[in-house]
Amino acid sequence: MAAINLPRVMRVGGGALRELPEAMAQCGVSRPFVVTDGFLASSGMVAQMVAVLEAAGMKATVFADTVPDPTVAVVETALEALRWSGSDCVIGFGGGSPIDTAKAIAALALNPRPIPTMKAPAVTDVPGLPIIAVPTTAGTGSEATKFTIVTDEATSEKMLCAGLAFLPTIAIVDFELTMAKPARLTADTGIDSLTHAIEAYVSKRANPFSDAMAISAMKLIAPNIRTACTEPGNRAAREAMMVGAHHAGIAFSNASVALVHGMSRPIGAFFHVPHGLSNAMLLPAITAFSAPAALARYAACARAMGVAAADEGDQSAVARLLEELAALNADLGVPSPRAHGIAPERWEQFIPEMARQALASGSPANNPRVPDVAQIEQLYIEAFG
Repeated sequence: MAAINLPRVMRVGGGALRELPEAMAQCGVSRPFVVTDGFLASSGMVAQMVAVLEAAGMKATVFADTVPDPTVAVVETALEALRWSGSDCVIGFGGGSPIDTAKAIAALALNPRPIPTMKAPAVTDVPGLPIIAVPTTAGTGSEATKFTIVTDEATSEKMLCAGLAFLPTIAIVDFELTMAKPARLTADTGIDSLTHAIEAYVSKRANPFSDAMAISAMKLIAPNIRTACTEPGNRAAREAMMVGAHHAGIAFSNASVALVHGMSRPIGAFFHVPHGLSNAMLLPAITAFSAPAALARYAACARAMGVAAADEGDQSAVARLLEELAALNADLGVPSPRAHGIAPERWEQFIPEMARQALASGSPANNPRVPDVAQIEQLYIEAFG
């Protein structure tokens, strides 16, 4: 049996932002606290959304001080602003960091507690304020997931927090908000969503529902990610990437991620590598490590991505998958950690703690091949480049 959890209302397609007030009215909320970042505020995109709300008679309070990889301190600052705002819901507007921040403060608004008490394996199901997610990148799938990530500055740990309290009530999935995003951001978020789909499909917690969403995501993302990077105004490619990211988010929220994400989070925490980029750095090596334990599953990924024929044998299909993941990284300019500028001695210094945090997150336990600490350490060495 599989337990499936989804947002209550999902509006998907070009121009979906215009339907935000109607979706909010469906859920009985009208006084949003908008969580976003300085770039989106200065670019005019936040003003665009606020204008949609104001035209419907809804007044928004805006908090634009989120940071990449949201920290405990930023969440606490946002939470204090929320308490004074009189808001009845929280809108996360932006990429993964604003949406993660919005999820955390919404969960804490009605049930205050120390943030580290929410990290996995704890489960936070008691609902807080309704969450509305409006992604402006095609990557995290956070608008459809019951997870959020907050960095504990005291320990440099990216804490995975899980539970229905973090599942958005409303998801607005409008690909037009991603138009003209730069190639690097498009590549990193795109590979992030591809990783979500692959890991959801090979996860030990996969189920027929998550499988369907993961396969759909791979079919949408793999043929379009290069085009979206080289032709930022290509509407068809942007729509495919946005819907693919959304399906991938639904897939991993209901099946969980695995070893790539477990190992990726500490890289972000210690070296401030963007999450999608650190996933991309790890994906080829970890796929090669994991594939022998789930050959048929990884072969199905290759077929869904269009890199192996439907009648091709599993061994050959997986070989093509590994070739494609390496080629994708090369085509999209994904550096190794070494090429990214991380000093070898610092990487080696943190490997033991990164391996410990990766295992403690619980994600590696979902992997087809479950590693021990020594194997995780060796994978970090191989991925360094």
